[in-house]
Amino acid sequence: MDARQLEYFLAIVEHGGFSKAAAALHVAQPSLSQAMANLEADLGVALFHRVGRGVVLSEAGAELLEPSRRVLRDMTAVRDTAAALSGLHGGTVEVATMPSPGIEPLTTLVQRFAERYPAVTVSTQAAFTPDEVVSMVRSGACELGLLGSASPVAVSGLDVLQVEDQPFVVVAAPQPHGPIRDDMAIRPDELAGQKLIASRPGSLMRSIVDEITAGGSGTGIVTVVDHRTSILPLVLSGVGVAVLPSSWTSLARRCGAVVAPIEHTAHLHVAMVSLPAHLTPAARAFLALTTSLARQRAQKN
Repeated sequence: MDARQLEYFLAIVEHGGFSKAAAALHVAQPSLSQAMANLEADLGVALFHRVGRGVVLSEAGAELLEPSRRVLRDMTAVRDTAAALSGLHGGTVEVATMPSPGIEPLTTLVQRFAERYPAVTVSTQAAFTPDEVVSMVRSGACELGLLGSASPVAVSGLDVLQVEDQPFVVVAAPQPHGPIRDDMAIRPDELAGQKLIASRPGSLMRSIVDEITAGGSGTGIVTVVDHRTSILPLVLSGVGVAVLPSSWTSLARRCGAVVAPIEHTAHLHVAMVSLPAHLTPAARAFLALTTSLARQRAQKN
């Protein structure tokens, strides 16, 4: 059963028959008849008695009148609420995000969104792999998902917006006489002797660290962390250096760290995923801002 079937049912009652109802609704009469046949089959009762060339309500049909009208009134109320929200005077947009995209571009997106739509709340939920983000969007737990992957992502059944590519960088505490200088490109072999702070195996970030340590020269992993929020404080305390996506650059520099691009490094491919339909007005507005940001960053490159 759906609202369209109930609308057709009420139109037949109000217009006194199928042909007049079809004309009023601007639908073909066979389509109207099929919709009613499907509704009667779903309910297991006849809603009309055919009398000659006309119809009259059955007892079951009469009992369905008020509930049908109530449902359609409630649907109208929902549409009115949605129309009010289309002005974005309230509501929430829910975004699943992985850690590094959750630093950037999420910060820029939320900042711009909050400036335009201050009455709308952006609610983010943590995910740690692209599959988790996709699952949260598919299930409806979040309307939008921001993920980062080793290669451009393609997901069946979801819309995918490629937002940006983030090269990896080395983040370190200031080293007056060391090889890591702010904004000066560094080769992996120049990290000889450095202690690296790493995430657990399975991430692109960890695979880059493993490639660096495989080269020998005294480079090794000093600590492994689950929470990416722990990495920058460990770097600043002098525990070691970290390999991170360039999304961390601005925050790291504001905190006093130096950031060096890595020559010929891999890139984190950042994308936003969403269901092809049924987005709330707030989610559509957030997606539109993301599309605009993606275009701006593509032009810079």
